[in-house]
Amino acid sequence: MTLAIIVLVFSLALLVWSADKFVDGSAIAASYLGIPPLLIGMIVVGFGTSAPEMMVSAIAAFQGNPGIALGNAYGSNTFNIAFILGVTALISPVVVHSQALRKELPILTAVTGLAAFQLWDGELTRLDALVLIGVFTALMVWTVRQGLRRRADAFSDELESELKAHPISLGRAVFWIVFGLALLIISSRGMVWGAVKVARNLGISDLIIGLTIVAAGTSLPELASSIAAARKGEHDIAVGNIIGSNLFNTLLVVGIAGIISPLTVGPEVVSRDIPIMSILTVSLFISGYGFKGHGRISRFGGGLLLASYIAYIVYLAMSILAKGV
Repeated sequence: MTLAIIVLVFSLALLVWSADKFVDGSAIAASYLGIPPLLIGMIVVGFGTSAPEMMVSAIAAFQGNPGIALGNAYGSNTFNIAFILGVTALISPVVVHSQALRKELPILTAVTGLAAFQLWDGELTRLDALVLIGVFTALMVWTVRQGLRRRADAFSDELESELKAHPISLGRAVFWIVFGLALLIISSRGMVWGAVKVARNLGISDLIIGLTIVAAGTSLPELASSIAAARKGEHDIAVGNIIGSNLFNTLLVVGIAGIISPLTVGPEVVSRDIPIMSILTVSLFISGYGFKGHGRISRFGGGLLLASYIAYIVYLAMSILAKGV
């Protein structure tokens, strides 16, 4: 058990560090290739920040651990909205200016509804997974077209300033892409192994480990970048990180895992985890869209989000204790 904990903690730290380098390298390389900042923020950075979830869930599905695969993806979505946006709003009330992000909020809500519908029968088949990948592909095509048409946007302006503030050479950017990706794969394998061993030793389900330790761990890149953005007043970057990550998690991460191996869904996912994720997503849509102006998440709203995440974790802990663990 001690070895498993050490491997889990070390792999988690390596995962966060390598993901950060992978995202930085990818964003800088994309800017050298002339990709508009809006597309870099919505696709390149979104893909990069979801790379930890993607690697961990794919490896978990391949090794026959569906609880970690699904718990990681949906737990990350819950953590992103409730914990990360909650902390971000407490630091600085979040105001959404970007029209591009406001367009993606209803899409994220609809995608979450699709995920809930697919899992209602207690399983995610390969056909379900293909549908998710198909929706993701269509969404990326639409995003690229929108990004090429819309050159000026609050989100892209903030990201462009960030890219100019941290200039590195193209060669160095490519190095961090390759090196960061290699470390992502290695650390993801170590994290899944450690998480499974810890869960087995404690006698709790892979799902609980996936929803908590693994989900929070793979979401640390989003936490770091969102807090940094909030301190600089770059609210659209903070919200954009969450929307992009949740879209990638729900469609691509779960889709890839489902294609590798059809996933059996426990009844608690349908009755507990999916509804909580859905409620949080709807609340983000209502507060972030701003039907009468700019979307806004106040400090009070941030406190409610954070309190809801703490209540969720307490509920999970109580469900474990109720089973005599």
